[in-house]
Amino acid sequence: MRAFVSTFDDHIRGQGSIVPNSKPPSPALTAPTNPMQIEVSQDKQQLRFTAILTTIQQTGKVVVEELSEQLGVSLVTVRRDLDVLEQKGLLRRTHGGAVSMEPLFYEPFRKDRSFVAQVERAAEEKRRIGRVAAALIRPGETIALTPGTTTTEVIRGLPMNYNITVVTNTVNVAMELSKRRDVYVFVTGGHLHGEWFSLVGSAALRALENMLINTMFVGADGIDATWGASCFNADEAELNSAMLKLARRRIGVVDSGKFGVVANWRICQAAELNVLITDTGATDEMIAPFQKAGIEVIRA
Repeated sequence: MRAFVSTFDDHIRGQGSIVPNSKPPSPALTAPTNPMQIEVSQDKQQLRFTAILTTIQQTGKVVVEELSEQLGVSLVTVRRDLDVLEQKGLLRRTHGGAVSMEPLFYEPFRKDRSFVAQVERAAEEKRRIGRVAAALIRPGETIALTPGTTTTEVIRGLPMNYNITVVTNTVNVAMELSKRRDVYVFVTGGHLHGEWFSLVGSAALRALENMLINTMFVGADGIDATWGASCFNADEAELNSAMLKLARRRIGVVDSGKFGVVANWRICQAAELNVLITDTGATDEMIAPFQKAGIEVIRA
């Protein structure tokens, strides 16, 4: 009787046989042979990936032990998932967990004092504002954002697998979203200007023609109930205003330190905003004029 060793593919096709008296493979080392089992396994892994990335978006970090309990899987499985997500460039592994990934293109600016000051000012407040704002996005929407540190926090909190289109005139936003396969990014073009990677000019304005934006997130250098949302650069104000006119829903994302600040160039009247998201540092007196104007104010 002639015996031969079959391959894994042979078993899939129902061909071949196993050498007599050979020991069966250990269950732990046996790969799933049923295509349905493989598909279910992949689906479960994708659900874990989504849960991990959602948690890291909300808190900025994850801990292996906490994820194991939350997801109901082993520590080994969690570590393996984190390794895969790091290889995809979606997070950075740390001892005992992982943190959100900040693109390397920021590194050359680390010694720029003005850049560092801009990033660090009210950083936690901006993160909270960004997460609350991102939670208002609906599946399938086309969203747009003005340049700035607070709107950057909005895109860091984008929900997973919502099939969102992001319209941006900001280079860093496009770069940060380049790893997100579930997000379609449209960049306006234009010439690079300002301290926060913004693209402005006639080319950028033309790119917006005939575009419908469902939701726009408006960051600003200042917000005032009388003057409105404003910034210190004329080109940015012009483009932001043009973008805002195309949006059906307009959400201001401004930390409390910018209330009462009136910058040179107006982006929009306060009453043009539907929602204004700020932080808990904004007092009742500070937000009252906006509420009186019919704007929903959320303190994150």
